[in-house]
Amino acid sequence: MGRRPQPSIKNRLLEACTDYALAHGLPDRLEPLATATGTSARMLIYHFGTRDALLRAILGHARQRQLDTFGDLLRVRPDEPYTATLDRAWTSITGSDGRPYLRMFGQLRDSAEQQLWPDFRRTATTDWLGPLEVGLRSIGRPELATLVLAVIRGLLMDLDATADTTRTHRAFHDFLAALEHLPTGQEPGGPRPALSRDRSSSRS
Repeated sequence: MGRRPQPSIKNRLLEACTDYALAHGLPDRLEPLATATGTSARMLIYHFGTRDALLRAILGHARQRQLDTFGDLLRVRPDEPYTATLDRAWTSITGSDGRPYLRMFGQLRDSAEQQLWPDFRRTATTDWLGPLEVGLRSIGRPELATLVLAVIRGLLMDLDATADTTRTHRAFHDFLAALEHLPTGQEPGGPRPALSRDRSSSRS
């Protein structure tokens, strides 16, 4: 009988493969991963089964690292306003710590890579709603989690397309300033003033 895969070795290989992929992107071939881990493509297949299975494992492991790191950044801290927490999280997400994750998961927008994780776009959205709801509850506005996430995701897409850090950072800071001054109980996009409603009715 052949040897059974050893979990400790598999975990070590996955850590090293994930480090490589975050630094250089997902490779088309196994050889770069084999070189980075000091093993062979044959041994990677032995532990993970197929190339796609290994790439899916790398994506899942990288995603868990991201959730652990930035989930901690989004948690409530009693010594600071939650808008300050969001500001610090944005700085980290768009900085050197966060860029490797943005680059890796940005690849999943390409049609070829989507097959590795077909449900990623939905998962990448819903993963963050819970932590944001908890954080925003500290200022009495958990219902704004979807809005905050939409602003973050939109500005990240803008930053990826334009590389204009100055403009996107300023936009996020302007958004946080508006969030700080939003009266409790008043939601953006809520009911319009009665005069506007009456004018709309008269046109129908």
